[in-house]
Amino acid sequence: MGEGVEWGLHCCVTLGWLKDEGPVSIRRLAAWFDLPQEYLKKRLQALTRAGILASTPGARGGFSLAKPPEHITMMDVVTALEGPAEAFRCVEIRQRGAGAEGGQFRRPCGISTAMRRAELAWRRELAGQTIADLMAGAAPSGERTRRNYARLRG
Repeated sequence: MGEGVEWGLHCCVTLGWLKDEGPVSIRRLAAWFDLPQEYLKKRLQALTRAGILASTPGARGGFSLAKPPEHITMMDVVTALEGPAEAFRCVEIRQRGAGAEGGQFRRPCGISTAMRRAELAWRRELAGQTIADLMAGAAPSGERTRRNYARLRG
């Protein structure tokens, strides 16, 4: 998983905390986290295409959450940034080469089964955690973010 997922999740949490501030510019978000602006912009545009963020054009434009943080899951963000493909794709190498024995394997192998089970657990866990949950788990950071952001604006 790319670091863009971490960036996207942190930006979603931050935008949740700053919801009353209006759209936050890409310049401000990039500076806030000391990230490359163009790369971050690509990540946030992907989140916008997925309906997670809203993008407002213009001098006072920027990004904001497109829906309430309790309606955005971590899995939504991961899927928007990494795509829906499974992390492990079994290509049945056991049915090739000298060990294939004529391709007599009718059921998935234990490796494929274990990896699929782990992937489903990982996806369920991420689907069960929302941006609101992340915000609540880091409430002191939210207060600090709002205070420091207001100071930067003033």
